[in-house]
Amino acid sequence: MIKIIQADGTAELAAIERLAGRGAGSGEAGASEIDAAVRAIIDDVRIRGDAAVREYGEKFDGFVPERREYGRTDMKVAFDAADENFSGALLRAAENIRRYHEAQKISGYEHRDEAGNVLGQIVRGLDRVGIYVPGGTAAYPSTVLMNAIPAKIAGVGEIVMVTPPGADGVSRDILTAAWIAGVDRIIAAGGAQAVAALAYGTETIPRVDKIVGPGNVYVATAKRMVYGVVDIDMIAGPSEILVIADGGAEPKFIAADMLSQAEHDVRSAAMLVTTDIRIAERTAEEIERQLALLCRSEFARKAIRENGLIIIARSDDEAVALANLAAPEHLEIMTDDPLEALPFIRNAGSVFLGPWSPEPLGDYYAGTNHVLPTSGTARFASPLGVYDFVKRMSYTLYTEESLRRAKDDIVCIGEKEGLTAHTEAVKIRFR
Repeated sequence: MIKIIQADGTAELAAIERLAGRGAGSGEAGASEIDAAVRAIIDDVRIRGDAAVREYGEKFDGFVPERREYGRTDMKVAFDAADENFSGALLRAAENIRRYHEAQKISGYEHRDEAGNVLGQIVRGLDRVGIYVPGGTAAYPSTVLMNAIPAKIAGVGEIVMVTPPGADGVSRDILTAAWIAGVDRIIAAGGAQAVAALAYGTETIPRVDKIVGPGNVYVATAKRMVYGVVDIDMIAGPSEILVIADGGAEPKFIAADMLSQAEHDVRSAAMLVTTDIRIAERTAEEIERQLALLCRSEFARKAIRENGLIIIARSDDEAVALANLAAPEHLEIMTDDPLEALPFIRNAGSVFLGPWSPEPLGDYYAGTNHVLPTSGTARFASPLGVYDFVKRMSYTLYTEESLRRAKDDIVCIGEKEGLTAHTEAVKIRFR
């Protein structure tokens, strides 16, 4: 049974803090061993390239795929052969994702003053981006859409996707989604070795500028270790959801939405904050009833037992305050007027309002991105978007007279910092 606690100013804060501590790498069993293993893989791939990638693939997957690379033609073949209901659903989801993310595009600007000085900023898409998509026994075509479509909108030059192959190669569902999303190349490789290959490049896998996409703890660790050589999106932790509900909410809906995240992984967190004890108790009963019906009930049951939590708040304001403290990946507001509460929400990855906006709507279809900050990082981090695939470059043009007027201020600041070469670069122009 899920834990239910009464807010008293102490117990609920400790419980939320404990759940936030599940973050990627936080308290991970054998974390030092994982770090050492991943470091060894990265170093080996950097030195031996393709040979190392193949060997680790055979070691961890148990086989070497017949096909190593897939191009746009392969993706189109898979798309043409796909079930029309599936391909149609992906096309409609992709259109929603494009429409939402098109509004995120940012442009450069230029400022000219009366003296003829020019200051500006140029925004450019990254040259090449690597997308990691989980594969093998489980394929996630929605992840392809969520990562690749914003990159295309941003103007990324080339999108290279890596994904662990199954016995028959890369999943046709993944190939279908890749065609729709505009992926350029797919490499049948996964794990830390694929991340290392994208970061450093091999004989056949090009070096990228940024790596995005989810993966297991080895993939997350590899992304953390190559950051600085390349950029990354985030270090994703276990999935989580928090529901704010009042006395009019439907416990069946709340339980189902909480379980939609609990089934991901045994470390997933599912939380409910309500001011109504009846909603708390009935939701707990519904969770137990629905758990028995799930295909992944073993994962979900353990997640609910270890990381499930219902808090009975003392007021609506306290419920919102606890949600902001938790800064959840997914926040659902099931109250009489959810839009009224929205302005007071400061920390959440993605917010779902009302009984007809379940979290899976965002995972698959509505258009908002499902790559979200976890483990409380929504306090400072944002969902994946177009802005993650661009870089900004500034430029400056000063006239001689403008520099003359500014030189004494520049020299004054430079001398305070003890950087005489800086000041000399200005003074030399006016001797």
